[in-house]
Amino acid sequence: MSTISDLPVDYVAPPMRPTAAFMLRHPAHAIAFGFGSGLSPKAPGTVGSLWGWASWLLIQNSLSLNAQAALILVSLAMGWWACTLTARNMGVSDPGAIVWDEIVAMWLILFLIMPAGFMAQLAAFFLFRFFDAVKPGPVAWADRLFKGFGWRGGWGILFDDLVAAFCTLLVLALWRWF
Repeated sequence: MSTISDLPVDYVAPPMRPTAAFMLRHPAHAIAFGFGSGLSPKAPGTVGSLWGWASWLLIQNSLSLNAQAALILVSLAMGWWACTLTARNMGVSDPGAIVWDEIVAMWLILFLIMPAGFMAQLAAFFLFRFFDAVKPGPVAWADRLFKGFGWRGGWGILFDDLVAAFCTLLVLALWRWF
């Protein structure tokens, strides 16, 4: 019996639905699925974003600012690997169940706006969900830029959410300025 690591690098599985069993087959799948938050039958991106928000509230109290920044950078690199491998193994270039991109984007937003009150955090959450779901202007551009499988496609899964995070931060900064 072959394992996932025995498959050729350019192998793409036939399209499949996300399941808990699939998630538990490989650590990359668990990471990409946000440790189960991406298995939500409705709005997995929103559930992943909520998981990112909730987990950040714990992270920020446990780690120094430098450690928080390092965690985000390591999570981006680890997420790139996990999203690339999981998308390939699912046979879908950007599956909705992959929510690590939403989680890390929420971490980045909250890292940059904290300390912020609940209403500012809520505004950040809703703005991010708007930019991620509707994909206006630059987010749509970012979503189209890196498509497919492999490392390019894996980066594309993360990149449009990073652009949505930037748009969220820009709107929040303009709101504070005015």
